[in-house]
Amino acid sequence: MAHSLTREIHEVVARALAEDLGVGDLTTAAVVPAGALAVARIEQRAAGVLSGLDAAREVFAQTGPELRFEALAREGAWREPGDVAVIEGDAAAILAGERVALNLLGHLSGVATMAAAYVRAVEGTGATVLDTRKTTPGLRAMEKRAVNHGGGACHRSGLYDAILVKENHALLAGGVGEAARLALANSAGASSIEIEVETLEELDQVLAAGVDRVLLDNMSPAEMRSAVERARGTGARIEASGGISLDTVRAVAETGVDFISVGALTHSAPALDVSLLLEPA
Repeated sequence: MAHSLTREIHEVVARALAEDLGVGDLTTAAVVPAGALAVARIEQRAAGVLSGLDAAREVFAQTGPELRFEALAREGAWREPGDVAVIEGDAAAILAGERVALNLLGHLSGVATMAAAYVRAVEGTGATVLDTRKTTPGLRAMEKRAVNHGGGACHRSGLYDAILVKENHALLAGGVGEAARLALANSAGASSIEIEVETLEELDQVLAAGVDRVLLDNMSPAEMRSAVERARGTGARIEASGGISLDTVRAVAETGVDFISVGALTHSAPALDVSLLLEPA
């Protein structure tokens, strides 16, 4: 995971810089004296959880290998506004990386901050907040780590590491019960097996097949409570999913489910407000 994340950060930063810089920073070339030195501070302007400092560091490593980047804050902890990092060196190299660094840091910190808000909302219930595969293409490992920084957990990394039978799979397999039996019989290489159900009748079929993790899709809190009761004593763990918001997540957690998966953590998190302030050295 660490190796793939490092590679993802390097590749994402390289693509983002190529997109932003193109043939070069025309504004800086026109008005900033060649060789000018500067000191810049990245500032967090709203309370939240930081994530993506290594992405910001990588941006400035690619725009100016001689730049000095020092982190002044810690990822993974709720903090009030304040300084995040300081960058010193060639002013043109700092300006070249400013927007890409802030875009990545702000977005990933926004994901971490939203995850932290959901985790706080279910505190004391025993439910674990999970991310989903509803990630920005190319940023999955970075966004999933941001969820971790906010206190959430990873559902699965991709289609390759776990079996999750959803509605379309069950339809092609001949029903939820049959899909559950097939998944259990053909699970080599999968870290876990989970079956999505839309009704309590489907839940009974899945439990009868011996599946130990079930995803409740868009059920009401009353249905969730019934599902938890039906699964009691079977060893199956129950996950709730579908349209769960900060306003409703506490009520969902209080039904007794083990997990709550929230796509909004990665697909709808607003960026945390960060800025870069530069002074001539």
